[in-house]
Amino acid sequence: MPEMNLVERYQAHRVRRFLANSEKWPHMLPGWRTRQRRRILVIALAATFALMLAVGVLCHFFERAPLLLLPVYTLFFAAWTALQIVSGCQGDAPSGTLDEWEIQQQNAARSTALTITQWLVLIPVTYLIVGSVVTEGTHTTMAYTGGVLTLTTLMMGGCSPAMILAWSRPDPDPESDEFPMEAA
Repeated sequence: MPEMNLVERYQAHRVRRFLANSEKWPHMLPGWRTRQRRRILVIALAATFALMLAVGVLCHFFERAPLLLLPVYTLFFAAWTALQIVSGCQGDAPSGTLDEWEIQQQNAARSTALTITQWLVLIPVTYLIVGSVVTEGTHTTMAYTGGVLTLTTLMMGGCSPAMILAWSRPDPDPESDEFPMEAA
């Protein structure tokens, strides 16, 4: 057997880690695995992103506004973790764990997410470029505001594949291990 290169070893490690972690997920949040409930989590995640953007804008005007990020990030992590559990982390699953249809779906979602990320990041970058020219670097909260907005838009893009897949995938088959209804 030929020796594996660094990338192949890393991919094999990702597959092993994903499979080990996926053994923990099937029985967590069983009542939230339907398409309707997953869509609620996607909407909740989108709402946390809207709150993050609002706080980012508030950071421009108020020096203490960044304190509002703590509860918003708490909401984000709760919604994101729940969405990852109920969708089986399909947005970032290694290809070695997916069948051909799932890989095709994942690649389409990732392609869309890349476009979303590129366009969204233009907003804070434009803010920073135009703002630094207009204010000549005298605005004290501009860098922090730009950082919060950039982080938020990158998070939106990074979460987009999982959100797209959770929104569009059908309900799991009631006969499969993926949908343990006895605990619902």
